[in-house]
Amino acid sequence: MGCIGSSQARNESGVKRKKIRKPKPWAHTEPITRAQLTKMREEFWDTSPHYGGQREIWEALRAAAEAEVTLAQTIIDSAGVIVQNRDLTLCWDERGARYELPRYVLSEPTNLIREQGQ
Repeated sequence: MGCIGSSQARNESGVKRKKIRKPKPWAHTEPITRAQLTKMREEFWDTSPHYGGQREIWEALRAAAEAEVTLAQTIIDSAGVIVQNRDLTLCWDERGARYELPRYVLSEPTNLIREQGQ
């Protein structure tokens, strides 16, 4: 049961849904360049369907991870994703498949190195 000021809302079927938010700041284990971060993200998204779940949900999660928060919320709601962690690090689909996203696909690290020419 939530209180009146709860950050959760109900969808059309009456199921509570969490409003998503940007992830908390994080730091990579060592300073990282934009190119390295992009490579890590591409490798994750290329292999994500192999972790299980539905390809369509992985595509929705990627679109949400790359969008602003309000658009991301719409994408998540439209895809029927059940958000366990408001920062999207842990989600489920309506069939019960688990989707775990690393922070590096959701936001920038605090120790991102600016490459020359940027």
